[in-house]
Amino acid sequence: MSKNINKVVLAYSGGLDTSVILKWLIEEYRCEVVTFSADLGQGEELDFIDEKAKKTGACKVYIDDLVEEFVSDYVFPAFRANAVYETQYLLGTSLARPLIAKRQMEIAEIEGADAVSHGATGKGNDQVRFELSYYSINPHIKVIAPWREWDLTSRTALTNFAKKHDIDVPTTPKKPYSTDGNLLHISYEGGILEDPWAAPSDDMFALTVSPKDAPDESEIIEITFKQGDPVAINGKELSPGDMLRELNRLGGKHGVGRIDIVENRFVGMKSRGVYETPGGTILRLAHLAMESITLDREVMHLRDSLIPQYAKIIYNGFWFTPEMKILQNMIDMTQQNVNGVVRLELYKGNCIILGRKSDKSLYSEDFATFEDDSVYNQNDAEGFIKLNSLRLRILNMVNK
Repeated sequence: MSKNINKVVLAYSGGLDTSVILKWLIEEYRCEVVTFSADLGQGEELDFIDEKAKKTGACKVYIDDLVEEFVSDYVFPAFRANAVYETQYLLGTSLARPLIAKRQMEIAEIEGADAVSHGATGKGNDQVRFELSYYSINPHIKVIAPWREWDLTSRTALTNFAKKHDIDVPTTPKKPYSTDGNLLHISYEGGILEDPWAAPSDDMFALTVSPKDAPDESEIIEITFKQGDPVAINGKELSPGDMLRELNRLGGKHGVGRIDIVENRFVGMKSRGVYETPGGTILRLAHLAMESITLDREVMHLRDSLIPQYAKIIYNGFWFTPEMKILQNMIDMTQQNVNGVVRLELYKGNCIILGRKSDKSLYSEDFATFEDDSVYNQNDAEGFIKLNSLRLRILNMVNK
């Protein structure tokens, strides 16, 4: 890339990678660097950002609270789809990237910046997620991806660079792994977790207690849904952000939401990741229960057949695409009658459905009962079975 760049907007977390990148951009490109940090619910991590970024050389610092937008416009739409990647991953990092990229591009326009930059490595998924989002918003934007340019090829090299330039970084020998957090989850990867046989230590987890240490007494909660979104817990209405905070608190208290997986990255390699998603785990199970009595069978089966494709679109970074828009519109149409209340029990890492009810319920006790009824003629099933077995009987006769 040409070095003729005057100003860059950097997606900045204050961690090892982006702290080094901030200084490296200033030295390598002789340009001004504006940092942008998104508050997506990661909490105290942002307390030191302004001072640290300016100390490292940033000419301006943006710290934007995007929590409510993140949950309402990214997390909730995905959970209306019951999106899950490779059967377990609830897409916590994947859902955050398009929002960060969108706001970063808005700041680039405000600041008249020539380029944007990120701290994603050349091996990971995030480089794709960020850059696909950038280009979908402005196809002419210049993108600087330091991990694909510099000769700092390891975490050790980055640490040495940081020490040389007097940059404080959080990674220490006692915490030899990489983390990424937001209100939906915390992810852990790299370092000691690169061996898929090595179990993570309990002191690594930040959102959840170990199920072994969770309360001996269970807790029962009720979640109210309106058009597929949770709107209240135990009758108390909450904003999207506060809803997820409270579900995180409840799930974390009872050890709900830990997973340890080896996933297939978009770039082609397998990667081991450990995730904590307490509120999201509760929400997904509750939503499935709500749909079980409010969603038509064929609509449900059609939507379910598209979940792997929908999740892959998000995981691979194609949020701002025509196919995503079409799928989301279809999914949202399925949610019009997903209204009601689900009752759950939280106990030592488990989230157990106890009940569900809805004014829009398609479940009929009159039809489903094993007792005497006057609404279903069991003899009708004989013709139904014979018609459905017709092709099988013909095939058998032909083969004989």
